[in-house]
Amino acid sequence: MCTETFLHLPEEKKHRFLEAAWEEFTTVSFASASINQIIRRAGIPRGSFYQYFSDKSDLFFYLMNLIGAHFSEELRKTVLQTGGNLFRTLLLCFDRLVQKGPAADYMFDRCLRIIQLNPEIFFQITLSSRPDHCFLEAAWTQVDLSAFRSRDPDYVYQVFLLALLALAAAVRDTLAKPENSELHRRALVQRLTIIQSGCLAERDSTKEVPYA
Repeated sequence: MCTETFLHLPEEKKHRFLEAAWEEFTTVSFASASINQIIRRAGIPRGSFYQYFSDKSDLFFYLMNLIGAHFSEELRKTVLQTGGNLFRTLLLCFDRLVQKGPAADYMFDRCLRIIQLNPEIFFQITLSSRPDHCFLEAAWTQVDLSAFRSRDPDYVYQVFLLALLALAAAVRDTLAKPENSELHRRALVQRLTIIQSGCLAERDSTKEVPYA
């Protein structure tokens, strides 16, 4: 993580440094990223870098945490928007994530470039094995439990992870073949329907996913 020195930088200097880091990590892979390029763009001496972060990995995961915090807040807002409906939330998230043009999410665009350059980290930045370590905790705890077969938080969390994997797969497929985004969306609908049919209470299991 960053040092206290970095946290206390003037906002303009901090912004300039982070923009230089974003440009580097969204242009080349992590393995090819260069501290020299970052400090050149930021206009700072090399020694200053190590006053802010211990190494390249430290900076990279700081940026990943910024992405995680942004997505967590956006997902939390979407869950509230859908009244806590997990399945409608994830489908709406897919539609927003693949959106192009001025309405596109700038942080998702950065995340997209990093994933394309470092495909092995795709699932690492979306999932965690424990709820208290998951950057989406603020979102999944807002899910409406009333329709589920079990209202136990651990049960709902496992359903959340399965549904999130379905979303991640649809986004991954869309990144690979964006021209087939509608096909990937239909596949996501089918996967969410299957998950829903297995986890909702019997009285609700025949209902269709209320799509956005």
